[in-house]
This record gives sequence, C-alpha cells and structure tokens, in this order.
Amino acid sequence: MPSFGSSPVGDVLILAAALAALLYLGLTARPPTALRSVTKTLAVLLLAVAAWMGGGPLLLTLALGLCAVGDFCLSRDGESAFMAGVGAFAAGHLVYIFLFLGQESSDLARVVQLPQLVGVLVLAVAGLAMARLLAPRAGALKGPVLAYVPIILGMGLAALTLPLGLGLTGLALVLPAAVAFMASDIVLAFETFVLGEDHPARRITPYVVWPLYWGAQVGFLLAFL
Repeated sequence: MPSFGSSPVGDVLILAAALAALLYLGLTARPPTALRSVTKTLAVLLLAVAAWMGGGPLLLTLALGLCAVGDFCLSRDGESAFMAGVGAFAAGHLVYIFLFLGQESSDLARVVQLPQLVGVLVLAVAGLAMARLLAPRAGALKGPVLAYVPIILGMGLAALTLPLGLGLTGLALVLPAAVAFMASDIVLAFETFVLGEDHPARRITPYVVWPLYWGAQVGFLLAFL
C-alpha cells in the first residue's frame, strides 16, 4: 500500500476518500440524492480524519472538516443550504489562511518581491474582475458573494508568503493547491451566477470544479503531513 505520510489507517482513509471522490465525479452533474451528498462529503471528511490520525496540524483538520460541511450543504437544494455552504467554505478558507501564516517559513515580505509580486497582481486583477461580473448578477446573494471574494483571494495571498521551493513536495504543494482551490471557486461562481441554465459550458463545469477542488484538498493534506 502506498504511504502518504500519515498513519497506516490514515493511508487507508486517503485511498477511501479517493474512491469516494471518483464515485462523486460520476454523480456531480446529477440532481441531489442521498448517495450524491454522502459521497461528496466523505471524499473530504475522510481526508480530515486522515489529517488528525496522521498527526497533522489541528488547523488542517479543522479546515478540511469545514470544507466537508460545506460540501454537504452545497450538495443539497435551496438558498439556505447554499448560504450555509458558502459560510462553511469561507470559514475553511480563513482557517487555511491562519495555517499558512502560522508556518515558521511564512514571510509577508515575499508578497512584495518577485516572483510572488506577480501572483499578488494576478490576484488583484482576478478579484476586481470577479466583483464586477458577480455583483450585478448575484441578486439577493450579492453581499455574501462579494464578501467571499476577498476571503478566497486572501488564502492565495497567504500561500504566497510561503517559500515556493522546488518540485511538488512539502510546502511547495501549498501554492498549486491554493490556485486549484481558487480556480474551482471561480468556475463554480461563473456556473452559478453568470452562465445561463442552457449554456453549453454547464455540461463540463461540474467536471472541472470537482477535480480542482478535491485535488486542492489532497494537496493541502500532503503538504502538511
């Protein structure tokens, strides 16, 4: 059995989470069902348990757990479930920010130095573009949606305070995972608020969002184990 740096039981949980993620990928574009909710939630909840059993940072376990709650909420229909999901994910992003900034190697000075400064400028442009596109289309959800934008960008900014490193090992995984997480949020926001119900892009957006999002959670898990 491959080792992911967690406990032996944690490795089993990570593999089980991968199987749940694959199963959910086949259900992601379908209407809400109990099976769809269970597989989506377990795909990340099992990662949270693996982080705890592997001795990972408490903030990592908490962030993954909050994202699992958000997954369950967003797997259900209704505005209340959507708002609960947005709240859970916003909290998860905030916990990730504290996790990144709490690392000994984190240095705020990096965000005004190259190459991280380029990333900061990209985040600023992306944030302004998202606000301009989403504000007139979010309706009654305009406030929560616009509040969510700086939170997800803040996670990206916090990731840029860490050393880039070489290769996809350790903390070098954090930045690509953060980019994938933000990309999944952006695609989901476009799907929800910008694309029409019959837009052809809606046929593929669910299959873009889920691999980006789940891959990001795995990236964070492996980075801190």
